[in-house]
Amino acid sequence: MEISDILIDWYGTNKRDLPWRKASDPYIIWISEIILQQTRVAQGKDYFLHFTGRFPDVQSLAEASEDEALKYWEGLGYYSRARNLHAAARQIMEQYGGKFPAAYNEVLSLKGIGAYTAAAIVSFVWNKPYPVVDGNVFRVLSRLFALDTPIDTGKGKKEYTELAASVMNPAKAALHNQAIMEFGALQCTPQNPACMFCPLQSKCLGYASGSPLSYPVKRHKTKTRNRYFYYLHIIYRGKTWLNRRSGNDIWKGLYEFPLIETEAPVDFAQLQGKDNFRQLIKGAGKLSVSAEASDIKHVLSHQILYATFYKIKIEKIPESLQSCIEIPCYAINEYAIPRLLQIYLEK
Repeated sequence: MEISDILIDWYGTNKRDLPWRKASDPYIIWISEIILQQTRVAQGKDYFLHFTGRFPDVQSLAEASEDEALKYWEGLGYYSRARNLHAAARQIMEQYGGKFPAAYNEVLSLKGIGAYTAAAIVSFVWNKPYPVVDGNVFRVLSRLFALDTPIDTGKGKKEYTELAASVMNPAKAALHNQAIMEFGALQCTPQNPACMFCPLQSKCLGYASGSPLSYPVKRHKTKTRNRYFYYLHIIYRGKTWLNRRSGNDIWKGLYEFPLIETEAPVDFAQLQGKDNFRQLIKGAGKLSVSAEASDIKHVLSHQILYATFYKIKIEKIPESLQSCIEIPCYAINEYAIPRLLQIYLEK
């Protein structure tokens, strides 16, 4: 337990003052952990306060619409997190009478909650001895023990979970889990770890090897792909049209202007030649077109989007827009929209 004691001692001196740190409500811990899965603490803090200000408990989130939950998540990205939070809140109301379950397996059964989040909730709130294994923990353990098992494999995840449990003091699970995560975030950082001032330096095999940055090891390299989006901001007498994204693509549940996606960049003349463009504006009469924003680059985890926005004023409303939502132009911000559209509207 010596490693655990060192980490806990370090944590007592170095931990950040964060709004969810003093919480004992599993709902609050849950929201904070979901936000921080894909978001830096500096950005996530404001979103946490914004989200929990509107939805302070399970019931308030469950009783809201999915659209409203997405609107309060707007700008955070990875919107499946908000959809899953909303679905899980309703699950808690229906299956557990509105009381957040305390058993690890029951927490794990909630929509969108995996082993890491379940371990974080039950250990932070009830001090149950389940080890958390997130990116920070992978990094600390891999360097400490100079492990070359790839972290993005089933074998690696199993090995690291067992190792995380072995170094944890089960009587101090809450403190240990928070300490090792914070240690990875502040001390044993990805690029510039503070090895010279590290309390674990004498025990760290990665440091002893002379190449701590070689850890952790990954087997798979993430492939990125380029996508080309052409948005049509159609306007008629102070009205515009939005579509709600569906399917298993990015931004499911969010609203956007009618979209034409192409496999390669095109100019407006080429865009006009596309069948889906012709079908969309068929019967719209004379068009007044202006390119309001071109080639906005928007980087996602596995994709790079290149977006162009055309503002198109029409003479008549085409039948194709009946499948869209017609709204006053000023009301766009009442809908949950991707950050990409926010950038365009801000311009």
